[in-house]
Amino acid sequence: MPPATILLVGDLILDEPEPDRFFDHVRRVLKGADLLVGHVEVPHTLRGRESSSDVPAPPADPAHLQALGRAGFQVITLAGNHIYDAGPVGIEDTISELRAQAIVTTGSGCNLPEARQPALVRCKNLQVGVLSFNCVGPRESWASETKPGCAYVEVITHYELGYATPGGPPSKIYTFPEQETLERMRADIEGLRGRVDVLVVALHKGLGHTPAKLAMYERPLSKAAIDAGADIVVGHHGHILQGVEIYKGKPIYHGLGNFVTVTRALSLDANPSSARSEWARRRRELFGFEPDPAYPTYPFHPEAKNTMIASCKVSGDGRIDAGFLPCWINPRGEPEVLERDARGTAVAAYVEKISRACQLKTEFDWDGDRVTFR
Repeated sequence: MPPATILLVGDLILDEPEPDRFFDHVRRVLKGADLLVGHVEVPHTLRGRESSSDVPAPPADPAHLQALGRAGFQVITLAGNHIYDAGPVGIEDTISELRAQAIVTTGSGCNLPEARQPALVRCKNLQVGVLSFNCVGPRESWASETKPGCAYVEVITHYELGYATPGGPPSKIYTFPEQETLERMRADIEGLRGRVDVLVVALHKGLGHTPAKLAMYERPLSKAAIDAGADIVVGHHGHILQGVEIYKGKPIYHGLGNFVTVTRALSLDANPSSARSEWARRRRELFGFEPDPAYPTYPFHPEAKNTMIASCKVSGDGRIDAGFLPCWINPRGEPEVLERDARGTAVAAYVEKISRACQLKTEFDWDGDRVTFR
């Protein structure tokens, strides 16, 4: 039997009218997958109110999620920093609408035990399990035994001065997973391992809007997931691609970047939210970039126009042929799948460059219009 093809994409924000149009360039490829997995970044609800200590993302219309079903998505991960931004009803309505499209969710729920439940689906002759964890906060987004929210791994940040100037800029920044939540992630993976043929772990992690840089905790946490039994690890949250590597024969995609991520919430002009307008201004200063004015619904780092579809071919004996399909975000915010031409090779070269910058010892090759790595 031919191998099963699992495709995975990064952040999805469907905050514009008629969202089906954003999938038109990629629909044929997405529907060709045996399993298609994505990450919904914001709550989709017409109820509730903003509920976050961070800068809240505005909720989108739940009806927009129907575009994901029509695009072929079968699994959506929900453990992210914005999923609780509209409170409990945002989580409830998002999950309800996705399930109405026959899409299985994981990572969020009405309490922590529910948020930790895996998505289980059949993919050809394989049973696939998917788990989802938020590693970036805020605490308000985390589920508890009695509170809705997301599954999570707490990451601790420590700043160290290299000179005698209290309050000065740090010379070193240390980040590491808090042990109890790390062990809980391990337990979830180990408990699922015997029930599935393929185990995918999605980690909402990384440094926002920062090219070619991994925080200290990212590689150890990703490897811990594989040591516990994961076959494929994917990252998202930074809204920009990060490098890829192989660990113990298993692929790690450190940041899948954006996919359909369309919003005007981060616009500086005519923004109805003063808090979001101020954040849009501050993040330009913090991360040192200006969004391309030709991209009115895609206010991200210029390098975030590079993106990918993770492509894993899984044989019946569990071997994984890891790769990706180079993609480009056009000025309308629509991802386009590229071929092995000048545009496609430029995106592939970008992925190789950022992998090298993070000292990932990854080798790349082409297989038709798909880039493989080992």
